[in-house]
Amino acid sequence: MEAPDSLPEPSAPTPPYAAPAASGIKSWAEDDRPREKLMAKGRAVLSDAELLAILIGSGTTKLTAVDVGKLMLQGVGNDLNALARESVKQLCRHPGIGEAKAITVVAALELGRRRKEADAAPRNTITCSRDIYNIMRPHLLDLPHEEFWVILLNRANVVMRKTAISRGGVAGTVADPKMIFKEALEQLASSIILVHNHPSGNRNPSGADIQLTKKLKEAGNFLDLPILDHLIFAEQGYYSFADEGIL
Repeated sequence: MEAPDSLPEPSAPTPPYAAPAASGIKSWAEDDRPREKLMAKGRAVLSDAELLAILIGSGTTKLTAVDVGKLMLQGVGNDLNALARESVKQLCRHPGIGEAKAITVVAALELGRRRKEADAAPRNTITCSRDIYNIMRPHLLDLPHEEFWVILLNRANVVMRKTAISRGGVAGTVADPKMIFKEALEQLASSIILVHNHPSGNRNPSGADIQLTKKLKEAGNFLDLPILDHLIFAEQGYYSFADEGIL
């Protein structure tokens, strides 16, 4: 029997140490994808690298966005404060980070820094109508037109937010109850204080002021968002519905 001219070469075995090709985040189980994980389980369960991955948006051909986030953290010793000190140019040295992604990370970390400063700032507590007047004085003093504001309070009567609801003319402004309670509900406020100014200097409420206050009080009671006071702000003083016993 004649030997064949040539024998087929055996195929080379796959090295046992060969690394598999990186798979994208989309191939992961849905609960493991950072965005889906945040929606399903809340932001607190995500690691720092996963939160960075959401900001970064995408990885490289060999690295997922989470991998890129891990490398960024490793480059600064897993110290978020050190990461926040890096410039856009420095961030671009990390694999998979271009200028646009670096700017997004810098902006997010700067927001975190500002939030920390805001938390450290003293917060005002309302104990009487004079406190309301003093808090609103920088916003309403010397205005030539009427403005309607709401002050949102937590359960300890600490001011959560001051918001201008409407601005009008010399004679009046329109306060939409829907906007007032929308703001309070979105901020999970426990109570509300109403404030508007009278540019004329007259501190006494008009018939429209009294009717609006009654209407808002009834709506607040229904929503479990009590109206604690309605203050009419004037240059030389104020009128408090609560102090006058008509709220």
